[in-house]
Amino acid sequence: MAGGWHFWFGTFTGGVLLTLAALPLAALLVWVLARRRRVAGATPAWRMALAEVGIVYGTAPLVWMIMLPGSQAGAVPGRVSLVPLRDLVTIIAAGPLTATGQVVGNLLVFAALGFLAPMRFAALASVPRVLLLAAGCSVLVEVAQYVLRLDRVSSVDDVLLNAAGAGLAALASRRWWQATAGASPDRARPAPVPGR
Repeated sequence: MAGGWHFWFGTFTGGVLLTLAALPLAALLVWVLARRRRVAGATPAWRMALAEVGIVYGTAPLVWMIMLPGSQAGAVPGRVSLVPLRDLVTIIAAGPLTATGQVVGNLLVFAALGFLAPMRFAALASVPRVLLLAAGCSVLVEVAQYVLRLDRVSSVDDVLLNAAGAGLAALASRRWWQATAGASPDRARPAPVPGR
């Protein structure tokens, strides 16, 4: 493989290229899951398959990339920033390009989860629940960065931005998940009643 394993699995560029290369596989998986559900009589088959695959496809690569170790990984102790908005101010002071990349990147980490999870799981069909789920997932990532000494700052601002991105994505998909909030997504279609 060109560039070696480190390029493909240890760099942002490699992660982006692998994510793009996996898109046809993700589409095929959606098709297979939806077809199996339709054969079993589950409804709505396509929406549920797309949500399940989309959550993983849209979240796992971004989490992988933010877990990539820095140049001093293992050599420096974990760093923590627990003062809200302190890191954001520092990022903004670094310049508009850096600030935009950092903020947009953090907003996108759990955006697929926020957009699709309410469509797949009726229990998550609420923006506050999506915010709590995304914040919990983000806390786990930040703790892992600290414990694994990845030469990254475990920041409360990352948690806030990750949760905000998921919440905004949930709002964007609200019209699709509100209709399915009261129904179980994998419930089989009821058999027709004779005489009706």
